[in-house]
Amino acid sequence: MKKVHLNGKRMITKEVTHAYLKRKFDFPDYYGKNLDALWDLLTTLGKDTEIIILHKDCILESLGSYGEALLALFLELPEETDRIKVEIR
Repeated sequence: MKKVHLNGKRMITKEVTHAYLKRKFDFPDYYGKNLDALWDLLTTLGKDTEIIILHKDCILESLGSYGEALLALFLELPEETDRIKVEIR
């Protein structure tokens, strides 16, 4: 199982967050850098993946309601596919 650690301290703006996620998940250049595009690519990952999100409080502080939506997206992933596990700390 592939493990991806995401550091909430690195997610300081929407733009920086999506650039960081693109790099961490090795998304293609056509990645749309929005929550819909993120969902589409994450739900079609080819490998079993465990996503560990650290510093949830920093995400919420920096991104506000967008951070809430981002975390909700990650929490919904295991309901959509059994290939993804998510832990938020």
